[in-house]
Amino acid sequence: MTHPKLKKIMAKVKTLPSMPATGAKMLTMLEDPDTSIDEIEEVLRQDPGLTGNVLKLSNSVYFGIPSKVASVRQAVLLLGLKRLMQLVIASCVSAAMDKPIPGYDLPPGNLWKHSIAVSIAAEALARDQKNIDVDDIFTPALLHDIGKLVLGHFVQDELQTIEDITAKGVPYVVAENMVLGTDHAEIGAKILTQWAFPPSVIEAVRWHHDPDFPEKPSMVVDVVYLANLLCQTNGTSAQNDGQAAELSPAVIDRLGIDIHGFEEITAKVAQWVDELADALTFS
Repeated sequence: MTHPKLKKIMAKVKTLPSMPATGAKMLTMLEDPDTSIDEIEEVLRQDPGLTGNVLKLSNSVYFGIPSKVASVRQAVLLLGLKRLMQLVIASCVSAAMDKPIPGYDLPPGNLWKHSIAVSIAAEALARDQKNIDVDDIFTPALLHDIGKLVLGHFVQDELQTIEDITAKGVPYVVAENMVLGTDHAEIGAKILTQWAFPPSVIEAVRWHHDPDFPEKPSMVVDVVYLANLLCQTNGTSAQNDGQAAELSPAVIDRLGIDIHGFEEITAKVAQWVDELADALTFS
């Protein structure tokens, strides 16, 4: 039986503005291994604002490039195509994710800062993993809560009911599903499917609260889940997301991570967030 609110929620997903044309085109191009730097430069040349944001990000202290990056070509040569794509995506979604989010009690900037923090924590966790390309982590971590952009208004309408359920110890994401017939992780996956993101990114967003659910475990899902959990306990969490879930022993086992190392990562994340957050704040 279809939940009565689900139809309205899905209608909202379909009317959500798509990623800017330049970003969508770049996403397709950078999935093609034969894409040349000349082609990338030509596309970005048509969007000076996006180009400026990408260059600003390229010069962030976080990326550690010793000399000033003055052109797209130089950014590609120094950062690589995957990192450039991450910066394009970050530029494209920043405006929407920097706004206040109703229902989740998120003032302007809070969701964006949390998303940056999870991306940075995820990259830190992935660096010690032999079976994960660190370049594949930033984007799904950055977009893990994008479903809140749609679900926020519906959560706001049912906030008291959801809070009554969470008061009994039920995780917030489960309470969302009980009341609305879906949750922000599922809606986030639907948004990214609509925007034609790669399956690996969609999967990580879909299961970032429930990494043990997919039939085939994914280390990318595991890392995004763990990074989000880490940021829920270090003061960079999006508000009203419920208490941090109990740590999945299966995830720790699959990743082979010493949880005592979390303290070191947590200490560094705040510094790295500040370094990248300035660059991710666009006028």
